[in-house]
Parts: sequence; C-alpha cells; structure tokens
Amino acid sequence: MRNIPIFFFTCFSLILVIGYSQDIDGPNSKHERWEYVLEDTGDVLQIALPVSAGIMTLIHKDYQGTKKLAFSYGTTLAITYSLKYLTDKQRPEGRNHFDSFPSGHTSSAFSGASFIQRRYGWKYGTPAYILATLVAISRTEAPDGYHDGWDVLAGAAIGIGSTYIFTKPYFKEHMDVRFSTGKNTYVLSFTYRF
Repeated sequence: MRNIPIFFFTCFSLILVIGYSQDIDGPNSKHERWEYVLEDTGDVLQIALPVSAGIMTLIHKDYQGTKKLAFSYGTTLAITYSLKYLTDKQRPEGRNHFDSFPSGHTSSAFSGASFIQRRYGWKYGTPAYILATLVAISRTEAPDGYHDGWDVLAGAAIGIGSTYIFTKPYFKEHMDVRFSTGKNTYVLSFTYRF
C-alpha cells in the first residue's frame, strides 16, 4: 500500500517534465506555460485516479470492491454524458461546442477519489481528493477554460454521489468471534460486518 503515494507522485512528476519540455505556442503565446502543465495534469489524473482505485482493489484482493468500482464508475459516466446531451450548455471559452455541463474530467476524477476514500478510508482518500480537486481547477483555469464553476461542481457531485450509492467501506475481517469471562459470567460474542 505504500506504493500508492509513489504512483501519484510519479504521475505528477512525469506531467511536469512533459509539460516543461514542450514548446508551447511559441513566443507569441497568450498563455503561460503553467496553464498548459495544469491542463495536462488534469487530463492524466482524470484517468489515473479511477485506475488507481482499481489497482487498490486488486492489491487488497477485494474483488467485491472491483465490482463496486465498475458499477459506480459506469453510473458516473452514464449520468455525466446523458446530462451533457440533455442540457446542451455551451462551453465558456467560446467554441461552438454544447457539452459543457457537467465536467467529464471532474466527474471521472471524483469518482475514483471518492471510491478510494469510501472503500479504504481517509488515509488514502485525502490525497486522492486533493488530486481530484486539481483536476477540477484544471478545467476552469487551463488555457481555454473549458468549464465554469457549476460544471465542475456538478461533475464532482455526480462522481461522489455515484460512489456512495454503490460502495461501502472495506473490512478485511467480516466475522469476529470473541469469548470473555468475568466473575461468574461467560460471554460469547459474534459480529458480522456487511
């Protein structure tokens, strides 16, 4: 499990190296280099977070969790792309694209982050949520500003909501049997976690 933070750090480092090694729009660019790095970071993390969630289920041999991730992520994508089609909201950067609401990058990232948090706790969930927030920021602050605040808030709500519908915390031990004695008393307890 110690490899998960290393994975996140490696992804972020690769993005920085790739971003700073590219020749962006040349000397006449109206955007700064960090904006492009931020955009590339969001592009990678929208996939890296759900993939990391899937890898965590395999590391834990939590095949029930793998199934729950598939249901929650599938629901996230279905709701996100249905709403894009139904709302027909124009992108704020001015292109003639009408698929702004909600943000797909954000819903994907928050689906992965919320699964990690819900299934395996805040120890892993906190860094995952920080990275998902970075994805949301990248969608509003990147060079073209593909989304506004409402788009990313809706994407985050869809990703988190879909996870909470299907996912419960992971318990390695589902059954616990204990026996205790006291002064003239004997107690046998049995606990089963669903």
